[in-house]
Amino acid sequence: MQALLDVVRVEAKPDYKLLLEFENGEMRIFDMAPYMDKKPFAQLKGSPLFGKATVDYGTVVWPGNIDIAPETLYDLSRPL
Repeated sequence: MQALLDVVRVEAKPDYKLLLEFENGEMRIFDMAPYMDKKPFAQLKGSPLFGKATVDYGTVVWPGNIDIAPETLYDLSRPL
């Protein structure tokens, strides 16, 4: 079992991509597009809120109490 890695930096990119830096220094890209029609992420679709992604408690969060699990971000992202 792999240790849970915290996100330490996020940058929202066009086409619902997230550029992520994890605590081990690894940079990865996560595609949020498949999630944008699902709750709670649908409210970010087509909204400037997507660009307001920040890191809190080791994961990515948005205004309105929206977040995504760090293990999802790591496991389903691709290395840069």
